Amino acid sequence: MTNKLTLSPLPHTWIFDVDGTVCVHNGYKNGGDVLLDGVKELFAQIPPEDMIVFVTSRKVEEKENLEAFLTENGLRFDHIIYDAPMGERILINDDKPSGLPMAFAVCKKRDAALNLSAEIDGSL
Repeated sequence: MTNKLTLSPLPHTWIFDVDGTVCVHNGYKNGGDVLLDGVKELFAQIPPEDMIVFVTSRKVEEKENLEAFLTENGLRFDHIIYDAPMGERILINDDKPSGLPMAFAVCKKRDAALNLSAEIDGSL
């Protein structure tokens, strides 16, 4: 089953974990990164004006390899945060006065396909 995000026409900020979410967990330590199913399909739906940020516990020494892998797979990004703690990632944001929710969280099973789609709703 695919989860669907219904988003406003405003520009968005997408924040992705790397291992277990976009790539097989610790694949880079076991022969090389492997992209998970559904990732390219979701990235194809992200508007060009949106910002994409990756967060990873990988050491900054992995920067060249990770960025090359992402580029080779056609995954654009604006920023990558390296050396992040391995614990929970917490996003705190305020809603618009109109009531438009300004944050979503999607938790998925490690290494499972990224079954997520996004659509823009101009009425939001």
